Amino acid sequence: MNYVIIDDIIKNALLEDRVYDDITTESITSPDSQAEVDLIAKEHGKICGLNVFSRVFQILGDVDINFLKKEGELVKKGEIIAKLRGSTKILLSGERVALNLLQRMSGIATAAYNASEILKEYGIKVLDTRKTTPGLRYLEKYSVLTGGGFNHRFDLSDMAMVKDNHILAAGGIKNAVQMIRKRHPFIKKIEVEAENLEQVKEAVEAKADIIMLDNMGDELLKECIGYIKGRAIIEVSGNMDATRLQNLKKLKIDYVSMGKLTHSVKALDISMKNLKIIK
Repeated sequence: MNYVIIDDIIKNALLEDRVYDDITTESITSPDSQAEVDLIAKEHGKICGLNVFSRVFQILGDVDINFLKKEGELVKKGEIIAKLRGSTKILLSGERVALNLLQRMSGIATAAYNASEILKEYGIKVLDTRKTTPGLRYLEKYSVLTGGGFNHRFDLSDMAMVKDNHILAAGGIKNAVQMIRKRHPFIKKIEVEAENLEQVKEAVEAKADIIMLDNMGDELLKECIGYIKGRAIIEVSGNMDATRLQNLKKLKIDYVSMGKLTHSVKALDISMKNLKIIK
C-alpha cells in the first residue's frame, strides 16, 4: 500500500473531524489515562483496511493493536477483530475516523466478494468503475481487489473509453476510434460503450479492443455477444445485482463492471466496544 497517499487521506480526515480539539474527550480524560477496547464485527463480511485503521492511531500515537483477524479474512457477527490498548484520549478521539475508513473499505470488499463468488466459476471477472468517493479512490479500488474483484482504469489516462457523449462529440464511434488511434497508435487500449446492436457493429468495424454492452436486456445482450463473436473483449454493465449476475454467468462475456461497488455500497457494521480504563 502507498502510505504517502494513505497518510494524506487520514490527515485530511483527522483535520475535518477536529480530532485535536475534541471537547468531550478532553473534558473527561486526563493526559496519562490508559484504556483498552475491542474492535468487533457487528455483521458478517470481508474485513479490509486493517493497515489503514492502525495507521490512524499510529499518526495520533501511543496505541498498541493486537489484530486477531487478517486482511481479507471473512468475519462473523460478534467476532473480535482486534484489541486496542493505549491512551484513552487517542482511542476516543481517533475512533470515528478509524472506523469510517475501515467500515467503508470492508463494505466494498464484501460487495466485491459476494459478486465475484457468483461469477468466478464461469471465468467472468468483476470490475469496479471510476464512480468513487472523491479523494478515496485509492482505498476504494484497493478494497475491490481485497474482495476478489479487479480494477478497471484508475484514471482517465489509463486507456481510452468512448462513452455516449464522446460519440456525439466525435461524430460517431468510427471517428472517435480513428482519432484516438492516430494519437495513441499502439500503447493504449480503446473501449467503446454500446447501447444497441448498431453501435456494437460500428465498434467491431472500428476494431475497438473492448466493447461495453451497457444497460441491455437479456435478448439484446445475447444478440450482441453473438455478433462480436470473439472480435473484442466483452464487458457488461448496468444495474447489476445478485439476480442479474446469476442471469449473466453462463454467457460468453469477459467482465462485468459494477459502479455500485463504490458509489452506493453499504458500509460493514464494525464498532469499538467494551472500553475499560486500566490506568
